[in-house]
Amino acid sequence: MKTVCVYCGSSPGITAAYAAGARQLAAQLVSQQLRLVYGGGNVGLMGIIADEVLRLGGQVTGVIPKALMDKEVGHTGLTELHIVSNMHERKAMMADLSDGFIAMPGGIGTLEELFEVLTWSQLGFHEKPVGLYNINGFYQKLHDFLLHTVEQGFLRAAHLDLLYIDNDAASLLQKFTAYRPVHVRKWLDVKDL
Repeated sequence: MKTVCVYCGSSPGITAAYAAGARQLAAQLVSQQLRLVYGGGNVGLMGIIADEVLRLGGQVTGVIPKALMDKEVGHTGLTELHIVSNMHERKAMMADLSDGFIAMPGGIGTLEELFEVLTWSQLGFHEKPVGLYNINGFYQKLHDFLLHTVEQGFLRAAHLDLLYIDNDAASLLQKFTAYRPVHVRKWLDVKDL
């Protein structure tokens, strides 16, 4: 593993714990010589994690649509910045450049990115680890809901197991290092319930 894509909010959130968690993940990435790939912004948690990786001497690749760059939310001090035409190109490039995916706290954009790469994993389109960095318990209710989808027969437990969840950055990255792809048939049959 050489690169980790981090999805996160363009807002810092309401508690300093989120920024502290972003800095902890940045420190772990740099200490393990992992390049950060992210959405290229200079605001919110996006800006915090990018700035911290750079401050610690790490490498950061940003991918941002031109429309957002034009609104002056693009980070101009990165190791590498790709300006693309639209969100679809952004997500595809981020996925291609990355060996694993972590969602930190964020809004619907973060959730959309998370579920897209998790779905790709479920369908066998990639064999890369996907994780939730559960800073301050941010993702606990989401994880509970996903357990509910398993209980209701809409998701296999083995597919939920494709998603790592941890409130410690070092522990989450350790799970990524130990990751071995598991191949599970996607479609549910009534007889399987």
